[in-house]
Amino acid sequence: MANPLHGSGPLRSRNALSSDEIQLRIDPVHGDLDEEIDGLHSRVRLLKGVAQEINAEANFQNDFLSQLQMSLIKAQAGVKNNMRRMNKSIIQQGSNHVVHVVLFALFCFFVVYLLSKFSRR
Repeated sequence: MANPLHGSGPLRSRNALSSDEIQLRIDPVHGDLDEEIDGLHSRVRLLKGVAQEINAEANFQNDFLSQLQMSLIKAQAGVKNNMRRMNKSIIQQGSNHVVHVVLFALFCFFVVYLLSKFSRR
């Protein structure tokens, strides 16, 4: 079993005079570790910026959805109120209102029929 104080690879420890001290020697072939660390650090900074932008966008969309939900609740309340008023007016006017609506629909159908018939000529 290998001693954990003695490694292999670019970082190797050497025996020191005292058991509390460890000296590291950097292999010149792998000497560009600082450049690699700097490159990784800049990539981590970039990822942090992207994550912050995603967080800002998510917060914006969450606020937008909350406002949209409140608008929808208000619209539903308005439609419900208008339906209640319409039902009251229909009850007060009686069934003549339904007859008027049917007659208006038949009149509109007749006008469209005549327009289509005369437009062919």
